[in-house]
Amino acid sequence: MQASPLTIEEPPIERPSPRQQAVLDAALALMVDGRDPLTMDAVARRASCSKETLYKWFGDRDGLLTATVRWQASRVHAGRYEVSGLDADTLRVNLLDFAESWLAVISSRTSVALNRIAIAEAGSAKSNLGGIVLANGRFAIGERVKPVLEAGRAAGLLAFDDGEAAFRTFFGLVGRDIQIRLLLGDALDLDAAGIQSDAAQAVEQFLALFGPAKP
Repeated sequence: MQASPLTIEEPPIERPSPRQQAVLDAALALMVDGRDPLTMDAVARRASCSKETLYKWFGDRDGLLTATVRWQASRVHAGRYEVSGLDADTLRVNLLDFAESWLAVISSRTSVALNRIAIAEAGSAKSNLGGIVLANGRFAIGERVKPVLEAGRAAGLLAFDDGEAAFRTFFGLVGRDIQIRLLLGDALDLDAAGIQSDAAQAVEQFLALFGPAKP
């Protein structure tokens, strides 16, 4: 029998309304398009929304960017899991769920465009987009996945000394060089089957590295 994913307890972040979601999707589409600079005026035009409404909802450009990054990151299945009664099959299912969804998100045109803008702005004083992407993407995901790894260790399913180091290894095995190749323009063709295969390989490699020591 296939194990069921653990019960997910959603993180306490207010979900945007449908209209706000449409605005955030418009901001992401603007990034992918790349023809216009990412300004409040440009987002308002793309979303058929007044600039005053954007300022009311998001405060300023960094507030809009933060909400946009969180909206994109929410597509990664990395909720807060109820980890009581964890067994080997359930641990594997949840690691696979995260790995597959993260690979699908980072290989999307939207994420590639968002990360390219964040990198371009990281060396300037224009915005804190790089910090926003890190705080609401990789770091936030890590804080939600690491408790699953800790629960695996508590259940005797994983063996490691440092939860952050274990997560970084898992994160690296899943992502490999995919993100940097996409950012540099490599036309990788990651279809659903390829994502599933890559995710499964990463999970098995991680479990081989951090599984309990054999007697």
